[in-house]
Amino acid sequence: MATSSSHTVTLLLRRWSQGDRSALELLSPLVYQELHQLADSYMRREGPGHTLQPTALIHEAYLRLVDQEQKFEGRHHFYGVAAHLMRMILVDHARASCAEKRGGGRLEISLDETTVISEDHFEGLLDLEEALTELTAFDARKSQMIEMRFFAGLSPEEIAGLLNVSAPTVFRELKLAKAWLRRRLS
Repeated sequence: MATSSSHTVTLLLRRWSQGDRSALELLSPLVYQELHQLADSYMRREGPGHTLQPTALIHEAYLRLVDQEQKFEGRHHFYGVAAHLMRMILVDHARASCAEKRGGGRLEISLDETTVISEDHFEGLLDLEEALTELTAFDARKSQMIEMRFFAGLSPEEIAGLLNVSAPTVFRELKLAKAWLRRRLS
């Protein structure tokens, strides 16, 4: 995430949260481009033949973000909400696909930097969603880091900047969260 535009994004988010609709017009191209890059990088890891395209993911996430009635406290909050919305969109897509298929056994899903969530792994995504909901109940920050890393495609360094923690803290907490999720999913 570009540092030079970070300050501008934060200021525009504050103005928009205070009801300034013109700020949204200025903000939209800045965050849309960045969200589109995140969606592109995430969807590049998807399996071939995935029916959800990056443009559809970003459009849906963007529309949901614009419709948010909450006030964004800054970039961190905005991109955290964006990561969560991308996760929810992918989970909704997986649920719809599984409802159409209704069959087959549970498939495992790996949680690492090369995670691929293809059409064949939607049931694993639903298991992951359930586990992340449990993780959120007792450690929301770790769950948020997982969302930012694996659903929004942010680097650990970017997450550290957004959460105002050190990169080693992010690495450590992601490692703990992934271990907990692997144990929960096994």
